[in-house]
Amino acid sequence: MAGHSKFANIQHRKGAQDKKRAQAFTKIAREIQAAVKLGGADPNSNPRLFRAMASGRAINMPKDNIQRAIDKGSGAGAEQLDEIRYEGFGPGGIGVIVECLTDNKNRTAGEVRAAFAKNGGNLGESNSVSNAWRKVGEVRYALSVASEDAMLEAAIEAGADDCVVEGEHHVITCEMTALGGVAQDLAKKFGDAVSAKFVWRTDIAIPIEGEAAETLMKLLTQLDDLDDVQDVYSNEDISDAEMARLSA
Repeated sequence: MAGHSKFANIQHRKGAQDKKRAQAFTKIAREIQAAVKLGGADPNSNPRLFRAMASGRAINMPKDNIQRAIDKGSGAGAEQLDEIRYEGFGPGGIGVIVECLTDNKNRTAGEVRAAFAKNGGNLGESNSVSNAWRKVGEVRYALSVASEDAMLEAAIEAGADDCVVEGEHHVITCEMTALGGVAQDLAKKFGDAVSAKFVWRTDIAIPIEGEAAETLMKLLTQLDDLDDVQDVYSNEDISDAEMARLSA
């Protein structure tokens, strides 16, 4: 299924790692706050919080940062974070889904709209992109954790539908309702996952190359760098040769 794996690989190669790390901490902290606000501060009874905390630990997010986010989400003056999904089209007709957590809808809408406009894209109506996609559960582990065969066997035993290698990760997918059980079973064998969450996937992948591909990467990068944006999904099909050129 198409997603944002190649974009993520390019980001990993080209991005300033310290900056990306700080951004990852910020986004996980927001996810923790939102999870606590909705389901309470006990990860044992709040699957969303459990997954967010595990993702933080997997990237060595300091315990103090995790606890501050929990405290902030459960405090009397906890900020209201709204979940918003934007959908649009980038260069070459590539579908883009942008998921956000924000305390200011007007600011977020303006920043997302500006990113599309600056990079040859345009925002669409609700469901203009997602009507051809579906939401699934996804668990990611570093390749160093296990061999492909071992991870595939464990994923199947845990109740997952698929396990493939994307870039530097084993990527396990399952039905949304199975995510909690799959993530917990895999954690018993391999420790905390790099991430375990709901993601958008589609079987429709659109080829793109050259200047259009470059502009698309600029769009996806600008969106991903916005503080209010949690995840960006897109359905481009970029050849390995083109990806190597873009990553240079």
